[in-house]
Amino acid sequence: MPTVLFAWRRTPPPLLIGGAEVTQQLLAEEFAAAGWQTVYLGSHQAPWDQAAQLPRIRAFLDSHYIPYEETRGDLRYQWKKVDCIAVSQHRTASTLHSLLSGLRPDVVFTSQEGAAGLAAQARTTALVAGILHSVSKTGLGVLAGHPHHGLAVSEFVRRRAPETEGTHLAVLYPPFVPPLPGSPVARTGSVLMVNPIPAKGSDLLHQLIRIMPEQHFTLIEGWWNTADQFTAYPNVAYVPRVYDMSPFYLGHRLLLVPSTVEDAFPRVIVEAALHGTPTIGSDRGGIPEAIGSAGIVLPHTAGPQTWADTIRAADHQTLGEQARRQAARLARPRLPDLEALGIYPAANTSST
Repeated sequence: MPTVLFAWRRTPPPLLIGGAEVTQQLLAEEFAAAGWQTVYLGSHQAPWDQAAQLPRIRAFLDSHYIPYEETRGDLRYQWKKVDCIAVSQHRTASTLHSLLSGLRPDVVFTSQEGAAGLAAQARTTALVAGILHSVSKTGLGVLAGHPHHGLAVSEFVRRRAPETEGTHLAVLYPPFVPPLPGSPVARTGSVLMVNPIPAKGSDLLHQLIRIMPEQHFTLIEGWWNTADQFTAYPNVAYVPRVYDMSPFYLGHRLLLVPSTVEDAFPRVIVEAALHGTPTIGSDRGGIPEAIGSAGIVLPHTAGPQTWADTIRAADHQTLGEQARRQAARLARPRLPDLEALGIYPAANTSST
Protein backbone atom coordinates (compact mmCIF):
# COMPACT_ATOMS: atom_id res chain seq x y z
CA MET A 1 0.00 0.00 0.00
CA PRO A 2 1.50 3.38 -0.97
CA THR A 3 1.87 5.88 1.86
CA VAL A 4 1.54 9.66 1.88
CA LEU A 5 2.51 11.92 4.76
CA PHE A 6 1.33 15.49 5.23
CA ALA A 7 3.56 17.37 7.66
CA TRP A 8 3.32 20.98 8.77
CA ARG A 9 3.22 23.15 11.88
CA ARG A 10 -0.47 24.06 11.80
CA THR A 11 -3.37 22.00 13.10
CA PRO A 12 -4.24 18.72 11.38
CA PRO A 13 -7.74 18.07 9.99
CA PRO A 14 -10.49 18.87 10.55
CA LEU A 15 -9.57 22.06 12.46
CA LEU A 16 -9.82 24.75 9.80
CA ILE A 17 -8.57 28.33 9.69
CA GLY A 18 -8.38 29.20 6.02
CA GLY A 19 -7.90 28.01 2.47
CA ALA A 20 -4.57 26.25 3.07
CA GLU A 21 -6.14 24.00 5.70
CA VAL A 22 -9.13 23.15 3.50
CA THR A 23 -6.98 22.46 0.45
CA GLN A 24 -4.66 20.07 2.26
CA GLN A 25 -7.47 18.34 4.12
CA LEU A 26 -9.35 17.61 0.89
CA LEU A 27 -6.17 16.38 -0.77
CA ALA A 28 -5.45 14.07 2.17
CA GLU A 29 -9.00 12.74 2.09
CA GLU A 30 -8.66 12.03 -1.64
CA PHE A 31 -5.50 10.00 -1.05
CA ALA A 32 -7.20 8.05 1.74
CA ALA A 33 -10.29 7.36 -0.37
CA ALA A 34 -8.02 6.05 -3.14
CA GLY A 35 -6.57 3.43 -0.80
CA TRP A 36 -3.37 5.15 0.29
CA GLN A 37 -2.20 4.97 3.88
CA THR A 38 -2.56 8.65 4.73
CA VAL A 39 -0.95 10.24 7.78
CA TYR A 40 -1.28 13.91 8.70
CA LEU A 41 1.19 15.41 11.17
CA GLY A 42 0.37 18.82 12.63
CA SER A 43 0.67 20.73 15.87
CA HIS A 44 -1.71 21.66 18.66
CA GLN A 45 0.19 24.91 19.12
CA ALA A 46 -0.13 27.79 16.68
CA PRO A 47 3.20 28.27 14.86
CA TRP A 48 2.96 32.07 14.96
CA ASP A 49 2.56 32.52 18.75
CA GLN A 50 2.69 29.02 20.31
CA ALA A 51 -0.89 29.47 21.54
CA ALA A 52 -2.36 26.27 23.00
CA GLN A 53 -5.08 24.72 20.85
CA LEU A 54 -5.29 21.31 22.53
CA PRO A 55 -8.47 22.07 24.54
CA ARG A 56 -10.24 23.29 21.41
CA ILE A 57 -9.19 20.20 19.46
CA ARG A 58 -10.37 17.89 22.24
CA ALA A 59 -13.69 19.74 22.45
CA PHE A 60 -14.21 19.46 18.70
CA LEU A 61 -13.42 15.74 18.67
CA ASP A 62 -15.70 15.12 21.66
CA SER A 63 -18.56 17.05 20.08
CA HIS A 64 -18.27 14.94 16.92
CA TYR A 65 -17.85 11.64 18.84
CA ILE A 66 -14.41 11.04 17.37
CA PRO A 67 -12.27 8.81 19.64
CA TYR A 68 -8.70 9.88 20.29
CA GLU A 69 -5.62 8.82 22.21
CA GLU A 70 -3.46 11.25 24.14
CA THR A 71 0.02 10.30 25.29
CA ARG A 72 2.50 12.78 26.76
CA GLY A 73 0.86 15.65 24.94
CA ASP A 74 0.58 13.89 21.57
CA LEU A 75 -2.98 13.55 20.28
CA ARG A 76 -3.88 10.86 17.75
CA TYR A 77 -7.20 10.25 16.01
CA GLN A 78 -8.66 9.36 12.62
CA TRP A 79 -10.69 11.63 10.35
CA LYS A 80 -12.21 10.18 7.17
CA LYS A 81 -9.54 7.44 7.04
CA VAL A 82 -6.75 9.98 7.57
CA ASP A 83 -4.55 9.20 10.59
CA CYS A 84 -4.02 12.53 12.32
CA ILE A 85 -1.31 13.42 14.84
CA ALA A 86 -1.11 16.70 16.76
CA VAL A 87 2.10 17.38 18.71
CA SER A 88 3.73 20.39 20.34
CA GLN A 89 5.83 22.63 18.12
CA HIS A 90 9.12 21.48 19.63
CA ARG A 91 8.25 17.84 18.88
CA THR A 92 7.36 18.35 15.20
CA ALA A 93 10.83 17.60 13.80
CA SER A 94 11.45 14.56 16.01
CA THR A 95 7.99 13.14 15.27
CA LEU A 96 8.59 13.66 11.56
CA HIS A 97 11.90 11.80 11.89
CA SER A 98 10.11 8.84 13.52
CA LEU A 99 7.41 8.79 10.87
CA LEU A 100 9.94 8.94 8.03
CA SER A 101 11.88 5.99 9.40
CA GLY A 102 8.83 3.99 10.47
CA LEU A 103 6.37 4.62 7.65
CA ARG A 104 8.88 5.21 4.84
CA PRO A 105 6.29 7.31 2.98
CA ASP A 106 6.33 7.48 -0.79
CA VAL A 107 5.39 11.16 -0.80
CA VAL A 108 5.59 13.96 1.78
CA PHE A 109 3.59 17.18 1.44
CA THR A 110 4.53 20.24 3.48
CA SER A 111 3.87 23.97 3.47
CA GLN A 112 3.59 27.23 5.38
CA GLU A 113 5.45 28.15 8.60
CA GLY A 114 8.77 26.34 9.04
CA ALA A 115 8.17 24.15 5.99
CA ALA A 116 11.66 24.65 4.59
CA GLY A 117 13.15 22.73 7.50
CA LEU A 118 10.58 19.96 7.21
CA ALA A 119 11.16 19.66 3.47
CA ALA A 120 14.94 19.47 3.90
CA GLN A 121 14.49 16.84 6.60
CA ALA A 122 12.21 14.67 4.48
CA ARG A 123 13.78 14.98 1.03
CA THR A 124 16.64 12.56 1.77
CA THR A 125 14.23 9.65 2.24
CA ALA A 126 11.04 10.57 0.35
CA LEU A 127 9.69 12.47 -2.59
CA VAL A 128 8.76 15.91 -1.20
CA ALA A 129 6.15 18.29 -2.58
CA GLY A 130 5.86 21.78 -1.15
CA ILE A 131 2.46 23.41 -1.63
CA LEU A 132 2.70 27.13 -2.40
CA HIS A 133 -0.48 28.54 -0.90
CA SER A 134 0.41 32.22 -1.36
CA VAL A 135 3.08 34.62 -2.57
CA SER A 136 3.95 35.73 0.95
CA LYS A 137 7.21 34.85 2.65
CA THR A 138 5.33 32.14 4.53
CA GLY A 139 3.70 30.74 1.41
CA LEU A 140 6.87 30.55 -0.68
CA GLY A 141 9.20 29.74 2.20
CA VAL A 142 9.08 25.98 1.66
CA LEU A 143 11.18 26.42 -1.50
CA ALA A 144 14.22 27.18 0.68
CA GLY A 145 14.11 23.51 1.71
CA HIS A 146 14.46 22.42 -1.94
CA PRO A 147 11.44 20.13 -2.22
CA HIS A 148 11.41 18.00 -5.36
CA HIS A 149 8.16 19.68 -6.43
CA GLY A 150 6.73 23.13 -5.75
CA LEU A 151 2.97 23.04 -6.32
CA ALA A 152 1.52 26.51 -6.86
CA VAL A 153 -2.22 26.85 -6.26
CA SER A 154 -2.61 29.20 -9.26
CA GLU A 155 -0.82 30.49 -12.34
CA PHE A 156 -0.38 33.78 -10.47
CA VAL A 157 1.54 32.04 -7.67
CA ARG A 158 3.57 30.02 -10.18
CA ARG A 159 4.68 33.22 -11.92
CA ARG A 160 5.75 34.78 -8.64
CA ALA A 161 7.57 31.72 -7.27
CA PRO A 162 11.37 31.94 -7.60
CA GLU A 163 13.10 29.28 -9.65
CA THR A 164 14.78 26.94 -7.19
CA GLU A 165 17.54 24.45 -7.95
CA GLY A 166 16.31 20.89 -7.74
CA THR A 167 12.63 21.91 -7.53
CA HIS A 168 10.12 21.45 -10.34
CA LEU A 169 7.50 24.18 -10.23
CA ALA A 170 3.99 23.49 -11.50
CA VAL A 171 0.39 24.55 -10.95
CA LEU A 172 -1.92 22.29 -8.96
CA TYR A 173 -5.26 23.99 -8.49
CA PRO A 174 -6.85 23.34 -5.10
CA PRO A 175 -9.34 20.46 -4.86
CA PHE A 176 -13.03 21.30 -4.61
CA VAL A 177 -16.01 19.18 -3.69
CA PRO A 178 -19.24 19.47 -5.70
CA PRO A 179 -22.24 20.52 -3.59
CA LEU A 180 -24.30 17.67 -2.19
CA PRO A 181 -27.96 17.54 -3.15
CA GLY A 182 -30.10 18.97 -0.40
CA SER A 183 -33.21 20.88 0.44
CA PRO A 184 -33.71 23.94 -1.77
CA VAL A 185 -32.54 27.22 -0.27
CA ALA A 186 -34.27 30.40 -1.35
CA ARG A 187 -31.80 32.85 -2.88
CA THR A 188 -32.31 36.30 -1.37
CA GLY A 189 -31.19 39.73 -2.51
CA SER A 190 -28.43 39.78 0.11
CA VAL A 191 -24.74 39.86 -0.77
CA LEU A 192 -22.09 37.86 1.03
CA MET A 193 -18.54 38.54 2.20
CA VAL A 194 -16.23 36.14 4.02
CA ASN A 195 -13.43 37.25 6.36
CA PRO A 196 -14.22 40.98 6.73
CA ILE A 197 -10.80 42.23 7.81
CA PRO A 198 -8.69 45.10 6.40
CA ALA A 199 -6.56 42.93 4.12
CA LYS A 200 -9.71 41.50 2.56
CA GLY A 201 -11.28 44.92 1.95
CA SER A 202 -13.24 45.73 5.10
CA ASP A 203 -12.51 49.47 4.76
CA LEU A 204 -14.31 49.52 1.41
CA LEU A 205 -17.03 47.32 2.89
CA HIS A 206 -17.81 49.88 5.59
CA GLN A 207 -18.30 52.52 2.91
CA LEU A 208 -20.53 50.24 0.85
CA ILE A 209 -22.71 49.44 3.83
CA ARG A 210 -23.21 53.14 4.51
CA ILE A 211 -23.96 54.25 0.94
CA MET A 212 -26.23 51.25 0.22
CA PRO A 213 -28.71 51.27 3.12
CA GLU A 214 -31.21 49.34 0.99
CA GLN A 215 -28.75 46.47 0.42
CA HIS A 216 -28.45 43.70 3.03
CA PHE A 217 -24.96 42.29 3.70
CA THR A 218 -24.08 38.98 5.36
CA LEU A 219 -20.56 38.82 6.78
CA ILE A 220 -18.92 35.54 7.82
CA GLU A 221 -16.17 35.53 10.45
CA GLY A 222 -12.81 34.51 9.03
CA TRP A 223 -9.36 34.76 10.58
CA TRP A 224 -10.64 36.61 13.63
CA ASN A 225 -13.87 38.03 15.02
CA THR A 226 -14.67 41.55 13.78
CA ALA A 227 -18.34 41.56 14.77
CA ASP A 228 -17.99 44.62 17.02
CA GLN A 229 -17.06 46.70 13.96
CA PHE A 230 -20.33 45.91 12.18
CA THR A 231 -23.06 45.37 14.79
CA ALA A 232 -24.27 48.99 14.63
CA TYR A 233 -25.31 48.68 10.99
CA PRO A 234 -29.01 47.82 10.53
CA ASN A 235 -28.39 46.26 7.11
CA VAL A 236 -25.69 43.79 8.25
CA ALA A 237 -25.86 40.27 9.66
CA TYR A 238 -22.59 39.02 11.15
CA VAL A 239 -22.21 35.24 11.39
CA PRO A 240 -19.61 33.46 13.55
CA ARG A 241 -17.20 31.14 11.75
CA VAL A 242 -18.98 28.21 10.13
CA TYR A 243 -17.69 25.06 8.42
CA ASP A 244 -20.64 24.40 6.12
CA MET A 245 -20.90 27.39 3.81
CA SER A 246 -23.36 25.80 1.38
CA PRO A 247 -26.52 27.46 2.79
CA PHE A 248 -24.83 30.86 2.64
CA TYR A 249 -23.62 30.44 -0.93
CA LEU A 250 -27.07 29.25 -2.02
CA GLY A 251 -28.92 31.97 -0.15
CA HIS A 252 -27.07 35.00 -1.55
CA ARG A 253 -27.02 36.54 -4.99
CA LEU A 254 -23.42 37.77 -5.00
CA LEU A 255 -20.11 37.15 -3.26
CA LEU A 256 -17.86 40.17 -2.68
CA VAL A 257 -14.05 39.74 -2.67
CA PRO A 258 -12.62 43.29 -2.48
CA SER A 259 -9.18 42.21 -1.24
CA THR A 260 -6.41 44.77 -1.04
CA VAL A 261 -3.71 42.08 -0.83
CA GLU A 262 -2.54 39.66 -3.51
CA ASP A 263 -4.70 36.66 -2.71
CA ALA A 264 -3.38 33.49 -4.33
CA PHE A 265 -6.60 31.80 -5.50
CA PRO A 266 -9.48 32.42 -3.08
CA ARG A 267 -11.35 29.18 -2.44
CA VAL A 268 -14.55 31.04 -1.66
CA ILE A 269 -14.85 32.24 -5.26
CA VAL A 270 -14.92 28.72 -6.69
CA GLU A 271 -16.99 27.32 -3.82
CA ALA A 272 -19.62 30.04 -4.34
CA ALA A 273 -19.57 29.46 -8.09
CA LEU A 274 -20.26 25.75 -7.60
CA HIS A 275 -23.45 26.87 -5.87
CA GLY A 276 -24.38 29.24 -8.69
CA THR A 277 -23.25 32.40 -6.89
CA PRO A 278 -21.00 34.73 -8.92
CA THR A 279 -18.31 37.00 -7.53
CA ILE A 280 -17.45 40.66 -7.80
CA GLY A 281 -13.78 40.94 -6.90
CA SER A 282 -10.79 43.22 -7.09
CA ASP A 283 -7.99 42.71 -9.62
CA ARG A 284 -5.45 41.74 -6.97
CA GLY A 285 -3.31 38.60 -7.21
CA GLY A 286 -5.09 35.45 -8.33
CA ILE A 287 -8.62 36.82 -7.85
CA PRO A 288 -9.20 37.45 -11.59
CA GLU A 289 -7.88 33.94 -12.32
CA ALA A 290 -10.37 32.40 -9.89
CA ILE A 291 -13.27 34.48 -11.23
CA GLY A 292 -12.39 33.84 -14.86
CA SER A 293 -15.01 34.92 -17.37
CA ALA A 294 -17.94 34.21 -15.05
CA GLY A 295 -17.97 37.18 -12.74
CA ILE A 296 -16.94 40.80 -12.48
CA VAL A 297 -13.43 42.10 -11.79
CA LEU A 298 -12.98 45.72 -10.70
CA PRO A 299 -9.70 47.66 -10.47
CA HIS A 300 -8.32 47.72 -6.94
CA THR A 301 -8.44 51.51 -7.27
CA ALA A 302 -12.22 51.50 -7.83
CA GLY A 303 -14.11 53.53 -5.24
CA PRO A 304 -17.20 52.59 -3.26
CA GLN A 305 -19.60 54.21 -5.73
CA THR A 306 -18.26 52.04 -8.56
CA TRP A 307 -18.68 48.97 -6.38
CA ALA A 308 -22.20 50.02 -5.38
CA ASP A 309 -23.24 50.64 -8.99
CA THR A 310 -21.79 47.27 -10.03
CA ILE A 311 -23.58 45.40 -7.23
CA ARG A 312 -26.89 46.98 -8.17
CA ALA A 313 -26.51 46.26 -11.88
CA ALA A 314 -25.09 42.71 -11.69
CA ASP A 315 -27.18 40.04 -13.46
CA HIS A 316 -26.56 37.39 -10.83
CA GLN A 317 -28.69 34.73 -12.53
CA THR A 318 -26.81 34.77 -15.83
CA LEU A 319 -23.42 35.18 -14.18
CA GLY A 320 -24.26 32.51 -11.62
CA GLU A 321 -25.00 29.87 -14.24
CA GLN A 322 -21.81 30.76 -16.12
CA ALA A 323 -19.86 30.56 -12.86
CA ARG A 324 -21.34 27.14 -12.05
CA ARG A 325 -20.29 25.70 -15.41
CA GLN A 326 -16.81 27.18 -15.15
CA ALA A 327 -16.23 25.99 -11.57
CA ALA A 328 -17.39 22.45 -12.39
CA ARG A 329 -14.07 21.93 -14.21
CA LEU A 330 -12.22 22.30 -10.90
CA ALA A 331 -14.46 19.91 -8.96
CA ARG A 332 -12.59 16.78 -9.99
CA PRO A 333 -9.93 14.47 -8.51
CA ARG A 334 -6.40 15.82 -8.16
CA LEU A 335 -4.52 12.50 -8.00
CA PRO A 336 -4.38 12.19 -11.82
CA ASP A 337 -2.73 15.63 -11.93
CA LEU A 338 -0.20 14.54 -9.33
CA GLU A 339 0.51 11.35 -11.26
CA ALA A 340 1.10 13.37 -14.41
CA LEU A 341 3.67 15.43 -12.49
CA GLY A 342 5.50 12.30 -11.34
CA ILE A 343 4.28 12.50 -7.75
CA TYR A 344 3.50 8.83 -7.64
CA PRO A 345 5.00 5.84 -5.76
CA ALA A 346 6.83 4.47 -8.77
CA ALA A 347 8.57 7.83 -9.25
CA ASN A 348 9.95 7.89 -5.74
CA THR A 349 13.15 5.95 -6.33
CA SER A 350 14.23 8.09 -9.26
CA SER A 351 13.32 11.41 -7.63
CA THR A 352 15.12 11.22 -4.31
